[in-house]
This record gives sequence, structure tokens and C-alpha cells, in this order.
Amino acid sequence: MEIYSLSGQSGTGKSTTALSFAHDQGIDAIIDDGIFIVKGKKIAGTSAKFEKSAYKAVKRAIFTDENHLNEVQNAINEQELDKLLIIGTSDRMTKNIVDRLAVGEIQHFYHIEDLRTSSEMKLAKFIRKTEGKHIMPIPVVQVEQNFFKRFIQKGVEIFSPKREKIGETTIVQPDFHQGIGHVDKQSFIQNIKETCENEEITEKVSKVQFELLPLPKTTVHIILCGPIDLNQQLPIEQLQRNIKIAFEQEFELELQSIDVSLISIMNERNLEPVIG
Repeated sequence: MEIYSLSGQSGTGKSTTALSFAHDQGIDAIIDDGIFIVKGKKIAGTSAKFEKSAYKAVKRAIFTDENHLNEVQNAINEQELDKLLIIGTSDRMTKNIVDRLAVGEIQHFYHIEDLRTSSEMKLAKFIRKTEGKHIMPIPVVQVEQNFFKRFIQKGVEIFSPKREKIGETTIVQPDFHQGIGHVDKQSFIQNIKETCENEEITEKVSKVQFELLPLPKTTVHIILCGPIDLNQQLPIEQLQRNIKIAFEQEFELELQSIDVSLISIMNERNLEPVIG
């Protein structure tokens, strides 16, 4: 059996990416957080996300419980697989899982940085940190809902480029992960607004539009402070860079796009707009 490893830091989107990655590589089966998944459906195992502490979750994910280990080993043997994908937080962890399952050696090592952009990973980590939300790459109907007293909902359906359904995800909030609380949309807007207002070229910020999903982006409507030589390039690129830097420093998120809409330029002598 050909063994693949996909590793990356917690909360960077491995489980969300796993179904598409497995489909692209022709892999039918996945081991993720203690559960054995075949063609998008859970076959055996108990998810580490059911545990009450992070320590117990790690122990579950690496199959330290003999009954859990035997259940998944038997299920793997029954499937007669050609390929198997192991997901973990590091190469060391995926090697440990393979050793425990006794399925052979890993031939292919992949890392989440190979598959997701920096913006996607930072957004996933932000949502994990602030809301404590985790992804399971199985349908919501297969999740034992009594384990999750606080939060469980359907995630997204995953499709191939040919629009074939590969599988779907479920969003859960495990007991062991306490998020620090939802960040209000107004907090993002205020950060962008204040950055613009601190720029000498800005007379007024008329409006800030912001969307967090699918990736953070903003449109800023501003009035510039004049007079400005219209024969020269307006300093908009510097403003965009400053917005990007300030936003990332505050939230550890990358803005995917920053559009600046120039409403007018105010003439300093009479504060009348000279263009509109």
C-alpha cells in the first residue's frame, strides 16, 4: 500500500484540504484525528475531537488506545487499499501513526504550505483561535452529535473540477478548545479606517466595506487632501501597503485584496472637491 503524509500546524486547514488533495492523488482512504475515512465516509474509529482535553485528543489521534487501534487496523485490512493518506501536525506525528497502525512506511510527504496560500492558512488559524472551530472531513450525519454540547453544523460540500461530489465537511467546537470569542466585523473596519485616517493624504474616509470570507478583502472610499498634482501618480499604493501591514499586525490575517475608491480631492484653500 502506498502511504502519503499531509502535515501542518493545528488550525491551518488540513482537514478542509484533505478531501480535494486525496481525490487529486487518487487516494480513497484518509486517517484524520483518529478516524478512518473512505471516499468521504467514516468507516471506523473515534475522533480526537470528542475528547475533553487537548492531551487526550493527541493520544486519541496517535492511536494509543489498543481497542481503538485494533478497530481501525481491522477496517483498513478489510478495505484492501492501494493508497492511504495520513494527516498530522508534523512529519514525526504521521510517522508515529503509521508505526502504530503497522501499515508500512510513508513514501510521499506533503505539507499544508504546498497546498494552501498564506492567506488561507492565516484565516483558518484565526477562526480556530477566535472561535475554537474545527473541521471534520465527514458529513454531519456521521458525527455523534451528543459529544458536542456547544456547537456543530454542516460545513461545505467538496467538488472536483468536473463538479463530481468528493465529500463534505462538518464544523464542530470541541470541549477542549476554548475560543477567545468572535471578533466583530466592525473591529476589522475600524482598523482599516484608522489606518487611512492616519495618512497625511487622507482628508476623509467616506466608507469602508469588508468581507472576511472566503478570504479577507476590503474596499475603502476616501477623499484625498489636496492640492495634488494630477500629472503625478497618486500615492495610493503606499496607502494600500500601510493598510495591509496594520491589518496583519492587529489580526494576524492577510487581506487578499485592498481596493481604494477615490471619491474626490479636497482643495485646502476652500475645502471644495476639485474632482469627483
